[in-house]
Amino acid sequence: MNDLEVRIVTLDAMRVASAYGFGASPEGIAFEKIEAFASANNLLEEGKLPHTFGFNDPDPAPGSPNYGYEVWLPVAENVRADGEISIKEISSNLYAVTRCNGLQNIGDVWKKLAQWRESSKYHFGNHQWLEYLLSQPDSPFEEFEFDLYLPITE
Repeated sequence: MNDLEVRIVTLDAMRVASAYGFGASPEGIAFEKIEAFASANNLLEEGKLPHTFGFNDPDPAPGSPNYGYEVWLPVAENVRADGEISIKEISSNLYAVTRCNGLQNIGDVWKKLAQWRESSKYHFGNHQWLEYLLSQPDSPFEEFEFDLYLPITE
């Protein structure tokens, strides 16, 4: 039915720095905040932002161009909250994961992943859906590469 390549992953518990953006393009707002925080706390890797997790919160609503987006950057125990950046403890959870190439394809790939789950032995989980950005936030949209994490339970 579906030619999607899916792997089952247990995402270990993690401590994250969290940045939030809201508006017509909240991803850029959230990424600017987390990148400034990472730079100020010497968390950049060779001058670049390490891989991050992100998700809509809230999702776009019909009739409004505005929605929210939150970015999580895994951090060590010694990293502290600062300004608009909060620190969160995320518990370990089970996910179905697939790769998405190009931001223009993300909606379709999310739909295919949800359809895959419907024909699998897994149930939807109540934990957070996640987009793991493998490219840099300033990459051209058509070159964005993500691992999409669909929350599942057995």
